[in-house]
This record gives sequence, C-alpha cells and structure tokens, in this order.
Amino acid sequence: MIGERIEAFIREYVKRYRRVKGTSTDWETPLVAYASAHDPLFHRLREVVDHRHLLPSDLLRNAKTVIAYFIPFRREVALSNAGGRRPSREWALAYVETNQLTNDLNASLARMLESMGFRCAVTPPTHNFDERRLVSNWSHKHVAYIAGLGTFGLHHMIITEKGCCGRLGSVVTDAVVEPTERPGEEFCLHKRGEECLACVERCTFGALTVNGLNRHRCYDVCMRNSRLYPDLGLADVCGKCVCVVPCSFKAPI
Repeated sequence: MIGERIEAFIREYVKRYRRVKGTSTDWETPLVAYASAHDPLFHRLREVVDHRHLLPSDLLRNAKTVIAYFIPFRREVALSNAGGRRPSREWALAYVETNQLTNDLNASLARMLESMGFRCAVTPPTHNFDERRLVSNWSHKHVAYIAGLGTFGLHHMIITEKGCCGRLGSVVTDAVVEPTERPGEEFCLHKRGEECLACVERCTFGALTVNGLNRHRCYDVCMRNSRLYPDLGLADVCGKCVCVVPCSFKAPI
C-alpha cells in the first residue's frame, strides 16, 4: 500500500536524521495523515480564512492527495521553554533544525514518490505568509486539520494525538491514498466545555485571550525573540502557550 510506504519513509527519515546531519535536536516518531485533494474543506478554507489560500490543484495539476505530518519534539525541548518570558535556546534551535528537517524530508519524499512514477509539489515549512496580513497562502495547520491529524486548540495550534509541541509539514501528490478519518471530538479541553485556559494563562504578552489571538501582537513578540539567538539563524519563536499545558504532549482525551 502506498500509504504504508509513505509513513514508513517519513518515520525512518526522521529517526535517522539526527545521526546523519548531526543535529542537537532529536524527535519523537512522526504522525502521518492524508486528505483527498478534492476535499470540500479546501474550498471552504479559501472562503472562510483567506481567498488567496491555495488549493492542492494550484500547487500540482491533477493533485489527488495531500500528505500531512506532525514531527513531535522530545519532551525535554518543551520543558526547557516552560519558564520565563523568553524562549529557551533549545526551543529556538529545535524550531530552526526542524524547519531544515522538513525541507529535507519533503525533497526526499518527493524523490521517492517520483521514482514510483508520481508527481509531487512541496512548500516551505514556514515564512510563506503575507507579513502585512499575517496569513499564509498554504497553511500547514489547516491542511493538517483537513487531513485528520488533530483539532485546533484555543491557542490556534493543532493538537494531535501526540500533543502540539512540534512542527507540521505537507506534500501534495498525484498518488492516490485513502483519506484519514478526522477526529470525532475536540482535543481542546476548553472547546469541549471543560475548565482549561492554561494556554491563555501562559501567554503573558496579551496576544492570546479567551476571545481569540491577536496575530500582530504575537508576531511582534516572535520578531523580538528572533534577535535573541542570531547564531542559530531565523528563530522567530515563542511557544509559551503550548509548553507544559494539558495538550503539550498528548491529546487530553
């Protein structure tokens, strides 16, 4: 089955990456899910979120499937970022190294599928957004939701079965893979009607409230943080709202 080959490839690639590239960051086993390129939610995303959001067919003619994956950070990375107002060096480094991992993984996955006769299209893991409106033209978070990787938390991040501390990636292909069933319930405790505002309490900058996320205030914080570790590259991160909260390492179900 093509889906099983894709999942095995992604998991083995991530497993070997630290040894091959000599990264400081290590990762847990990735989660992989699939969406039909013709899922109506892609059109709904364009209508509701942004009319400039791309459809899978905009990236690849005759697209059939969108592969979405989540690469979880190891627990110690999130724990390092739990205190204070500044992001930890470990968290910033994990962000930079996982972005590179995602770029390398996408290119290698595309080559593997192309060797089997399929075509692929890849997009960057981040920094593919309009800096004025702060809206991406290909949102990995929304793609992950459509593919069934998880549900949105109050913090606007995707909560997967392995939590929300990690990075998302996606690849569009003309290979046909059976879509993953989306979760039948909310993974966010607050959205389920239970008592939890841990992510709001963790955001001491006022960017995240129970009424929503102020994208520009959040972005300003991240850009200020990008100057903290210039030797690492562009680490425009914060992550306080997802570190050491009930949904950090698993879906609270």
